[in-house]
Amino acid sequence: MDVLEKLTVLTDAAKYDAACTSSGGNRTAKAGYIGNTSSSVAGCCHTFSADGRCVTLLKVLLTNRCVYDCKYCVNRRSHETKRALFTPEELADLTIQFYRRNYIEGLFLSSGVYRSPDYTTELMIRTLRLLREQYRFNGYIHAKAIPGAAPELVEQLGLLADRLSVNIELPSETGLKTLAPDKTKGAILAPMRQIQLRNQQNREELVKYRHAPKFAPAGQSTQLIVGATPDTDFHILRLTQGLYDRYRLKRVFYSAYVPVVEHALLPSKDTKPPLLREHRLYQADWLLRFYGFRAEELLDPEHPDFDPRVDPKCSWALQHLDFFPVEVNTADYETLLRIPGVGVISAKRILSARRAGRLSLDNLKKLGVVMKRAQYFLTASGRMAEGLRFTPDSLLRNLIAAERPALPQQELVQLSLFDSV
Repeated sequence: MDVLEKLTVLTDAAKYDAACTSSGGNRTAKAGYIGNTSSSVAGCCHTFSADGRCVTLLKVLLTNRCVYDCKYCVNRRSHETKRALFTPEELADLTIQFYRRNYIEGLFLSSGVYRSPDYTTELMIRTLRLLREQYRFNGYIHAKAIPGAAPELVEQLGLLADRLSVNIELPSETGLKTLAPDKTKGAILAPMRQIQLRNQQNREELVKYRHAPKFAPAGQSTQLIVGATPDTDFHILRLTQGLYDRYRLKRVFYSAYVPVVEHALLPSKDTKPPLLREHRLYQADWLLRFYGFRAEELLDPEHPDFDPRVDPKCSWALQHLDFFPVEVNTADYETLLRIPGVGVISAKRILSARRAGRLSLDNLKKLGVVMKRAQYFLTASGRMAEGLRFTPDSLLRNLIAAERPALPQQELVQLSLFDSV
């Protein structure tokens, strides 16, 4: 099999990995090297940098040969599929050729577990070392840390990559035992803890020693599969909250389960991926990261799943009508963020604009407030929108109508995560 055939097989095998981002990388131009993370064919995927620019990465597996037999995975050892394996030399040369042709601006490298976690990680390290040292590639690299690999190998990988990620995949230990018996919760969490502690240590080193080597400067991320197991949104969101609190993750990615293999323990192959559910989890994740919400505020054991008809912030507001209306001329920043239709940027604009004078309802739309949702939950100088009358039931109907026009399920995944939540 030649290199292009391998590329076709291994980029296709990588398409189910959603945890692909260059956000947070800040490797700048360096004398004698090519590429940088501040600029930004088969296997080319688009992602967003920290400042919102769309950049292109080569998203590929080192190999889809795997000793594990995870029931949900198309690359499991018992599944009949075409197999391929890049040598480190082939993959490093391919990456640099793509970069020189301006096809890509970085590399997203994952892999099946070939022979053992240690052996696979050694191959990944050799690939990245060739790129960094022989080709002097200074661009963005995101690498997957393989659960079960020796800590010293994870250390070497982190010194070569800008970001590391360890995929949890299934939200519960029960799901792991059932669908991925070769994996354990401890083996997954151990490298996550190592990366978190090493990141913290590295920040302290860089304060003392300006030229200390950087360890995964863009942090770490993970991915959760949604819909392969009966876990509720509440369980998934509490797990997400714990990962952000304990491991200081940059992102948790959610991947709607796509039935690619037939198994009695999994949804049938004709089941549609739960893309709307995935979208609601991303919206809730945004609330955790930027709006000051906690998982326990958005869901609880009595209401374990999100209402698919409205976004999570509107759903929270409907359950806490006693919190509203909020007076925009006096509310603090945290309170403004609780108003549906008010985002991080518009809340900051409100705080800035009201220093010059009291705000009216007409001012709010100019400041970026989405009034078709916000009008029910705020006042300006003690006044709500003229003629606005509603009951809790009619309010729900109005908010449902204010949602974007219904999209085909396959298009929901393309919804922007940068809108006001």
